[in-house]
Order: sequence, then C-alpha cells, then structure tokens
Amino acid sequence: MSTTPLTIHPLGLAAGRDAQVLHRAASPSFSGWLEHTRPAGCCARPIRLTGTIAAVDRDTGRITGQLHTDELPDRTLYKACGNRRESVCPDCAWVYQGDAYQVVCRGLTGGKGVPASVSRHPVIFATFTAPSFGPVHHRHIPRHTCRNRQRCDCRPAPCRARSNASTCPHGRPAACFARHDADDPRLGQPLCLDCYDHAHQVVWNYFSGELWRRTKQAADRRLAAICRKRGIPLVRVVSASGKVRWVPPVRVSHGKVAEMQRRAAVHFHVLLRLDGVDPDDPDALVPPPAGITVDDLEDAVRVAARQITVTTPAHPDQPEGWLVAWGEQVDVRRINTVGGELTDGKVAAYFAKYATKATEATGHSSARLTPATVDDYADPEGDHVARLIDACWHLGRPTHTDTSSGAATGNDRQDSLDAKPNIYGGLRRWAHMLGFGGHFLTKARRYSVTFRLLRDTRATYRREEDDQPADMITVGTLTYLGSGWLSEGDALLANTAARQRRERRRIGREELAHETWLTGAAA
Repeated sequence: MSTTPLTIHPLGLAAGRDAQVLHRAASPSFSGWLEHTRPAGCCARPIRLTGTIAAVDRDTGRITGQLHTDELPDRTLYKACGNRRESVCPDCAWVYQGDAYQVVCRGLTGGKGVPASVSRHPVIFATFTAPSFGPVHHRHIPRHTCRNRQRCDCRPAPCRARSNASTCPHGRPAACFARHDADDPRLGQPLCLDCYDHAHQVVWNYFSGELWRRTKQAADRRLAAICRKRGIPLVRVVSASGKVRWVPPVRVSHGKVAEMQRRAAVHFHVLLRLDGVDPDDPDALVPPPAGITVDDLEDAVRVAARQITVTTPAHPDQPEGWLVAWGEQVDVRRINTVGGELTDGKVAAYFAKYATKATEATGHSSARLTPATVDDYADPEGDHVARLIDACWHLGRPTHTDTSSGAATGNDRQDSLDAKPNIYGGLRRWAHMLGFGGHFLTKARRYSVTFRLLRDTRATYRREEDDQPADMITVGTLTYLGSGWLSEGDALLANTAARQRRERRRIGREELAHETWLTGAAA
C-alpha cells in the first residue's frame, strides 16, 4: 500500500475545505482510504455503491471469500463515472479519449489484434457538412499564411460583405462586414433569427445518421459497379450456417466522428478504408483487388454524397416532410501523402478530441430535458439555441387527429390523452443535443478493435497488478448509493493523489523510452 505523501498547496484550499482535508489526512486510515479511492482517482462525480463483493473460484464456482462494503472506508465502494464528455468529467473523458485514439489509430496502422497490413490499404478522410438553413456569422480565411493552424493569426475576410447591403423581410441587415476573431461570440449565430429555419436544422440533425447510412451504401454500390465494369469477379463466401453468397470483392470499413458546429448543426468526419474479401475467411482484413485504387474510393464517396438524399415522413407542420441532404462542402482528402499535413497520428488525435465533445461549441450544455425543465432552455422568441430546443420540443410533440377538420394538432407542453405516437417523438428525447441522437464516435465492425476489448484488457492488467489469482473472479452484488465525493476535501485529496500518480507514470514512460533510445544508440 503506497504511503507517498501528498503535496497540496495551501492556497488551493477553499474556506471550510481545509478542515475537511486536515481531518481526513490526520486519520490513521488515511493511506488505506487513498488506496481504496484509487480506482475513482480524478473522477469529478464517482459512483458510490453498496453491497457485497465475493471472490469465486472460476472452475468450481465456490465462494472463497466475501466482503461487505460496510467494512470498507466510507462504507462504500467508489467507481469512476466513465462519462465521455469533457465538460462533465475531465478525467474520465481523458481515459475515453485515449481509448478513442487507439480505436481509430489501430484501424490505420494495425496493432492490438488488427494486422499491420491495413496500413497499406487505401484510406481517405472525408468531411460531410450540413446544408445552409439561413445565413450565419462566420470566419473565413481565403488563404492561410500561418505556420500553425492551431495558432492561426491570419486576417479573416469580411463575414458577409455585400455590394447591395439590403435588409431581410424582418428589417435586419442581410450583410456583415466584420472580420470576426476566433473567439467572437457572434460566430455561428444567424444574421436574422426569424429568417432562420430552426425546424429544418433540428430535423437534419435527427436524420443525419440515416443520411450517412444511405451514403455509405451508395458508395459500396458504386465500388461494386466499378468492379463489374473492370471484370473483377464476385467472391463466393460460405457462412457458418453453410449458406453460399456471392459478394463484391471489395468493402469499405469506416470510422466516424460527429462534430457539433457553432451554428449547432452536426457534421461528420469519416475515415473510409478500402478492404478486400477473402473467400476462405470472410472476416479477415485483406488488401483490395489490384484493379481498385484510392481514386475509385474517392470517386465513390463524392458521387454518393451528391446523389443521396432523405425525404423525412410527413409531419403536421410539414405535410410533405423535410429534405435531408449533405451541404455543398464535402471535403475528401488522402492521408500520408507526400508533403501532406494529414498523418495517421494527427487524424486519430483529431477524432479522439471530438469524441469527448458534445454541444459545448454552441454554448449549451445540459442533461436530458423533461417537461419540468424544458422551459428553462426552450424559448420560441429566444436566442439561437433556445429556438432550436423549442423546435425539438414542438416537432416531437404527441399529436392527435381532429376528426372534424382532419387536421393534426398537439400541445407543446402538455400531452393529450388521445395523442398518437409521433415518428419525430425522439426529438424530445434528444432536445438537449439539439436533435442529434447518434453516438459521437462510431465505426464499422471490421474497422478496428472495440472499446470493450480495450477496457477488458485494462481490467485484466489491474487484476494482475493487484496479484489477483487467474483462477479467481470477483462477483459484486451492488446497488447504487449515490454519486459524488462525500466532501470537497475528499475530492481534493483523491484528485491530487491521482494527478501525482499520473505524473509519475508519465515521467517513468519518458525515462524508459530514453533508456531504450540510449541502448539502441550504443548498439
């Protein structure tokens, strides 16, 4: 059990918290408490569990030991919350970001069970954006002269310069001559809130996942047509049940991350890797046929993005539905090209960064909304985000049919007893996400390793680190007790200890890498 002293700066203690820290640190069980809270180290709101923990023999199922949480420090078991959002829990998001990096990077370079040969497969990096729902303030730099885009100091062009600066139907200027700074709060805000189509935008966010699914299918069909045109035969595949199928000799595996723009519309960054099909082992990752190149993959993606649209089902407010399509800016780039900026590591880090984000770029961050809390955020006459949330709640209302007029009606805040399900009802569930209900990081099954594999590997390592016998498993019968540390002093002590452990590990890794480099240089 580690007894390394903590270094806590006295100025970092708030009034009242210093007494809690001193009381905990002076207790005889302080070292045991630190070790007990280590799994939840830097978590902002750890989960507190109560119940029984049993040690069970893996072979016989016999219980060899049992412990109740009443015998543990604080009479509870601490577990990290595991939240991926950096705005909610920075430490758990840091762990999730590391896993996301591995998931994305292994699909590009191999490793952790993925063959290294995938690094030679054609790969493109595509960005799919939403269309315009009305003019917004934006920052445009026609030509970058800076060396580092992350610290760009280039002078932007005027926002929306117009030679004939007229006004919109609501009397607001239809032009903006400002050169916005990167942190200008006006960025992403509509020039006229009343002209902006907030309903269409939340519907686009809601159905963007379906739009991507159809686009991926269209790209697959395009590649299959190219194979037929060039005389590349289909591949005969026999399933585990003995069923024979003839499939195209190529398939596209993807990893996708969603990014919420400042205007509160999502856009997708997608890695698309071209794989072949092995008739003897359909799950194997093999190179595509020699007749299919990265040019064909890029052509298939561009054609699919132009062709595919989704017409949403009828809604009482829009009987003909809404058209969901990609915006004009579909950017397709190649990775690891000579002189190019995009490398495997940079792209993986880019994906991992956005995997821990949600709606923070819009200035909004809240938990799931309910009829009791929605009025705190939704306002049809409010700012941009408030109108988007109101649109989600309004469009997602349960509706019923008025037999006298044949019209569908509904109440935004109070549901009728005779209301019928609304296919747009999910908009209420995802109103806090401004309509987007998908996960921020998804991938094809064959693209790379899974989060579960990474977490299971980490759990196995921790068991071995704690010298737990391989033939022994831990079974917990636990119930939820609460969340958060018992006091601010406990949070400070646990977080400080975790940060120091992490810093020691970082220094150890750097020293080990340096020693390895010295050994190699000497040889």
